Amino acid sequence: MLVWPRPQDERGIIIVFTGNGKGKTTAAFGTATRAVGHGKKVGVVQFIKGTWPNGERNLLEPHGVEFQVMATGFTWDTQNRESDTAACREVWQHAKRMLADSSLDMVLLDELTYMVAYDYLPLEEVVQALNERPHQQTVIITGRGCHRDILELADTVSELRPIKHAFDAGVKAQIGIDY
Repeated sequence: MLVWPRPQDERGIIIVFTGNGKGKTTAAFGTATRAVGHGKKVGVVQFIKGTWPNGERNLLEPHGVEFQVMATGFTWDTQNRESDTAACREVWQHAKRMLADSSLDMVLLDELTYMVAYDYLPLEEVVQALNERPHQQTVIITGRGCHRDILELADTVSELRPIKHAFDAGVKAQIGIDY
């Protein structure tokens, strides 16, 4: 008979949704929505999203979820790295504030992995903020190419991989499905 170990530790965890498949942000917001539904206090930092409205923000903000969005329309081929770096640093200050806030049960750092991978944020600073967060706080990190140091720090890691995607068949991103 298979006997599962009985978890004893009650603490916040670090969850990473990474990989090249669709659904990283969707999985993260599903978890955040569940937390809000249980009366938990959640903060969200979005590092790549633009100023356009998105369904998750439309749903969660009225329920007291604080959103901080980089909102530069950031692209990989930036026209102004200095400006993008400044915008990233500014939103990172909000993220650090949330990560230090013991009243927040969960902090979602959407697309954080890119900020580390493209050297907009120092890895050491991110790891330090994650390590110094309140004991009960859960953090969710999304994005492709998550740095191995963050993966090692995480308690739960899910890697999404593509099998088939509508975009490859010429179907554009759809409101309510993709954003």
